[in-house]
Amino acid sequence: MQQEEEMNIQQPRNRRSVLSMALAAITLVAPMSINQAMAADGEIVIGAPISVTGPMAGDGAEQVWAYEQAIADVNAAGGLMLDGKRVPVRLIIADDESAEGKVTSAMENLIKAQDVDVLLSTHSGPMNLAGAIVAEKYKKFYMITTAFPFEWQPYGFKHSALFFFHPGPGSEVPFEIWAGLPEDQRPKRPALVVEDTPDGAGFGAGFVAAAAKYGYEYSVNDPWAVGATDYSALITKLKAAEADAMLVFGSPADTITLVRQMKELGFSVPYFHGWKGTWTGEFADALGPDSDYILTDGFWSSSYPYKGAKELGERFEAEFGRDSVTIGAFYANAQVLLQAIERAGSTESAAIGAAIRGQVFDDTVVGPLNFDDSGFALIPSVATQWWEGRHQLLYPAADWVYRPAPVWDAR
Repeated sequence: MQQEEEMNIQQPRNRRSVLSMALAAITLVAPMSINQAMAADGEIVIGAPISVTGPMAGDGAEQVWAYEQAIADVNAAGGLMLDGKRVPVRLIIADDESAEGKVTSAMENLIKAQDVDVLLSTHSGPMNLAGAIVAEKYKKFYMITTAFPFEWQPYGFKHSALFFFHPGPGSEVPFEIWAGLPEDQRPKRPALVVEDTPDGAGFGAGFVAAAAKYGYEYSVNDPWAVGATDYSALITKLKAAEADAMLVFGSPADTITLVRQMKELGFSVPYFHGWKGTWTGEFADALGPDSDYILTDGFWSSSYPYKGAKELGERFEAEFGRDSVTIGAFYANAQVLLQAIERAGSTESAAIGAAIRGQVFDDTVVGPLNFDDSGFALIPSVATQWWEGRHQLLYPAADWVYRPAPVWDAR
């Protein structure tokens, strides 16, 4: 038998970081671990490939916490009701290392070595597509959020379901915000900076279409190299184009690097709106006050009027001293899977799929989820602005008033 492989995870200096506290609360599985937590009689075992390490670790930390909370809440009520009795639920995490190829190996470890019953998703479209392909191969149900429907739906998967926002309406959010600004605050020379990935290409196409619809042209529109360490050429090009707004789609690590180098080179824009990389607590922690004024995307708000939304937000803030615009979507992902298991009365994949496709899940923290016959449900995208370490909800309608960023020396 192979010896247990220990995972050497470097913890952030902030002892109250989401990552360090979340890791303490989960069963973390290294590939080929001797400590194989097999699904046992009398319990339901849920596996999840999550980015515990790598550039998406900030996203993964909030995802782990949300999944843990959803399962803890079900267990606090005695577990899931199956065949007239309560059955406890257990979660096992496998690190996908923020890489598509590693998702496949993490999924196979969970399915073949850990013998999980069902699975919750990782984060981002290409990685979730990799997970869905493995789930299809082994006929294990894989419940997904944070993938675009254009990536997932063409495959006609039978062993997964998805809810998320669509990049078309999501791409229109900044233009809707601009339309509501005073004339002198509306951008004149916006720039589009999207990572060179399938997700980036899909969202980039949405941004291009939205710009045409709202009467804008981009002063810069170049693919953004993933994982690069020097963005000076890009920043020089933005300066030369006199860009006064940036729509940025990239990972937390890359976006942090970009903002830092913008400051070093003395370049700023009044309106900087990020997707994928700006909403995490990791982003605000790394940049400190330099994150102020930056806009983020998000999939949820604790101000939503849905059952449990406010309480979930308060629980997260009490534990970590910050808010979140994503934990509700991840929590709801677990809610849907857990409720579907109860509706199906089984962890068998086909039964769970039938309990989701064409059905409505009213009782989630993101509100009602109406799944179509393919297994997709649409949620709205939100926009927030960082201010003093907190997300201020800006879109849809909220009390917060947009604040344009001054030049670096005036902050």
